[in-house]
Amino acid sequence: MNEADESIESRYSAKLLFQFRVVVQGDSGIMRTCEERIIVFRAPGARKALAEAKRRGRKAQHDYLNSDGNPVFFEFVGVMDLLGLGVECDDDEVWYDIVVRKQPMERAAQLLPDESELSAIREIQVR
Repeated sequence: MNEADESIESRYSAKLLFQFRVVVQGDSGIMRTCEERIIVFRAPGARKALAEAKRRGRKAQHDYLNSDGNPVFFEFVGVMDLLGLGVECDDDEVWYDIVVRKQPMERAAQLLPDESELSAIREIQVR
């Protein structure tokens, strides 16, 4: 689809970066806990998709007081990547990345984390 044809909406996914900025005695510190979030949405072209991703990132911002009474600001840093999910993607596919790796099948034990370290599995083990 060319950018001028905005009558047809395509699927996009965006990788957003957020930071938790905790202010302790007026200082935000240098190291920050961050969240990388992948969202999926439709837009009529890449530039409008970028604008939508930024809008959603800004909308997700909020602040609160932590258990120590310090203000925490959940802030949108920006868009890390924006991916058009064209006809080559399955309906349930939300992200892909094409990379070159040295012998991935032979090195699977080094490349892949132990299944117990996968986020969803770790959550089950904590409960």
